[in-house]
Amino acid sequence: MKRWSALPILLSVVAGLAAAGCGATAAGETTGNGPITAVGAENEYANVISQIGGRYVTVTAIESNPNTDPHSFEASPSVAHTVSSARLVVQNGVGYDTFMNKIEAASPSSSRKVIDVQKLLGVPDSTPNPHLWYAPDTMPKVARALAKDLSKIDPSHASYFATNATRFGASLTTWYDALKQLAARYPNAPVATTEPVGDYMLEAAGTSNLTPFTFQADVMNGVDPSPQDVTLENELFSGHKVKVFLYNQQVTDSLTQSFLAKAKRFGIPVVGVYETMPVPGYNYQSWMLAEAQALQKAVANRVSTEKLQ
Repeated sequence: MKRWSALPILLSVVAGLAAAGCGATAAGETTGNGPITAVGAENEYANVISQIGGRYVTVTAIESNPNTDPHSFEASPSVAHTVSSARLVVQNGVGYDTFMNKIEAASPSSSRKVIDVQKLLGVPDSTPNPHLWYAPDTMPKVARALAKDLSKIDPSHASYFATNATRFGASLTTWYDALKQLAARYPNAPVATTEPVGDYMLEAAGTSNLTPFTFQADVMNGVDPSPQDVTLENELFSGHKVKVFLYNQQVTDSLTQSFLAKAKRFGIPVVGVYETMPVPGYNYQSWMLAEAQALQKAVANRVSTEKLQ
């Protein structure tokens, strides 16, 4: 899978961590009784870390800008320093954020806890859709893994972390209910997409994605789709075969713009989906709920939501 490219990690940056101080005695090993330093490769994971760890963690999100294409991310020496200094890391896996693996390999630490969501879920490297956070069962598992690893780092607050994980799981009920309602009221609602960003959520909502996956994968990986797939996608709009068009709000290249224009020309409502959580104003739960509500408004009322406010 063709994903992000990362700048070479400078070994001198990692080697200099101990000498530089910054609260670290070695990569991933903090001194004192301060908050646990943690990193989320994507800000949706960072947000869940903060909800489970609460006042006992200090969290940094590596990818957090909803106005940029995450696929073009390049890891800088400052990112290497941040990741190397963390005691707990959450990353997506499935080839989505391989820069994290390179940094961790260059700055090994036996005390650093790394939650690789791909490994946590047990999905293979060949998984075609890497946007795991859109699957409804992903984040509860991440939350439980966080409570477990945070408790190993800070056993005195284990009950606090466990309570937060339970509370987090319960808070997803509203999102789950919205997806069930969509599936029940509008079974197999036909949709079109540019990329498989929200496909796991679309599946949970009972929709039928008529866009060929070969087309979605090509757009995701920066490859020109085949003329046949482009023709099929165009016919979904001109033939009014779909009720909504979902596009990656963070990747609006000329191809995406042409399909947006065509969808609007044929009266197909459009919904923007995101790879990183829109900020400020959202946490993971409210973001997922907003995406589900935007989908329902499009299917039920033909209302577009191109950008979450």
